[in-house]
Amino acid sequence: MTNYDIVVLGGGPGGYVSAIRSAQLGNKTAIIDHDRLGGICLNWGCIPTKALLKNAEILHYVKNSSQFGINISKFNIDFTQTVKRSREVSHRLSKGIEFLIKKNKIKHIDGTGVLKSKSEISVLKGDKKQKIKAKKIIIATGGRPKEFPGIKYDGKRLITSKEAMTLKTIPKKLIIIGAGAIGVEFAYFYNEYGSEVHLIEMMSNILPIEDEDLSKELETNFEKAGINIYKNSKVSKIQKLQKSVKVHINERAASKIIEADIVLVATGVTGNIEGIGLEDAGVETVNGSIKINEYNQTSIDNIYAIGDVSGPPWLAHVASSQGHIAAEHASGHPTHPIDYSNIPSCTYCQPQVASLGLNEFDAKELGYDIKVGRFDFKASGKALAIGNPSGFVKIIFDEKYGELLGCHIIGSEATELIAELGMAKALEATWQEIATTMHAHPTLSEAVMEAAQDAFGQAIHK
Repeated sequence: MTNYDIVVLGGGPGGYVSAIRSAQLGNKTAIIDHDRLGGICLNWGCIPTKALLKNAEILHYVKNSSQFGINISKFNIDFTQTVKRSREVSHRLSKGIEFLIKKNKIKHIDGTGVLKSKSEISVLKGDKKQKIKAKKIIIATGGRPKEFPGIKYDGKRLITSKEAMTLKTIPKKLIIIGAGAIGVEFAYFYNEYGSEVHLIEMMSNILPIEDEDLSKELETNFEKAGINIYKNSKVSKIQKLQKSVKVHINERAASKIIEADIVLVATGVTGNIEGIGLEDAGVETVNGSIKINEYNQTSIDNIYAIGDVSGPPWLAHVASSQGHIAAEHASGHPTHPIDYSNIPSCTYCQPQVASLGLNEFDAKELGYDIKVGRFDFKASGKALAIGNPSGFVKIIFDEKYGELLGCHIIGSEATELIAELGMAKALEATWQEIATTMHAHPTLSEAVMEAAQDAFGQAIHK
């Protein structure tokens, strides 16, 4: 039986990061995964979807090239190449992770790891089985799409986000159940590629966890683009027919049936906590997730859990940060817990959506007297110059001390712009420091400065 200092179960953005950090700190480290390194994020989530979304963005520019004085009267869509490009990007990055694992002298064990005790792991690969021992264990087995009650995915008519990335042809009509980040990204993508898209959300807004103003702005943009949106709508039944699928919805007081070629279920993520031996090791779970403390320790102090298995928010960058913390704490190295009030949330449709901290409603509910600053991109020289004037920056401050409570952005490159506010919040910057920090002109980031100025009545270009 081989002994290791730290063994990581799972090679996703949490797992491989924690393995590399563990090795950097001098630990004899192994990582166990039965699939390509990079996990769902790199192979079937974050990365390939962003490649597809970039293709959709380019297609949009081609279709609207005349506004830039470039007349493209005829073009062809090679959907096979679109999908192929996204797969090639993922494959290249996965090979890069393999290189980093070898470079850091980490043992990559191909198989599925199952805890047999708090220090023993059984690795299964087909008919083969081996046992290894670890002083510390980091569980990073990731997540999977939530199942829709009573429905079995067939990968053809009823699909998850994984199949949505590798369809052979563009569906003429597509129903998407769930208007969170995954749902709206695929709605944008397939609408741009010519599908008739129907987006169903049971809550009162699409992107329901975002600030209401952002959700409404995105809804306006989507409706202009021809996406059909059903809010406050609950799916009561899904009927799979020979060549189509029917979805029965209750929209407020009315009932409706929508028929389409394909139904994509995008109702969220659940952690992979089953079948990995948590019971044998004595690891406690709560509401379908592994219970952790601020250092990602489980109820067994030498076992850690990171990423999707430890509950929301189910984000790759959260998993990676947790991986750093778990590896450092397990190694006895000084580390700092995550500030969960300062986690950026990003949605990569067009216009992009990004946020962090409190939204306006929650800030008021918590009893803050707030100042809200807003700056529309239609007043931004850079946004107009690049042809993307939709959206705005909205920043929320505590009125008494000027503390940055939250920021919400919808518009071009919102997912890049949000990092400035994350740094500002981490450094406890006030409205005045953001408002008086010189921003280059012309840039989209000027909207952040202007929104901060607007909060206290000092905006110049509003």
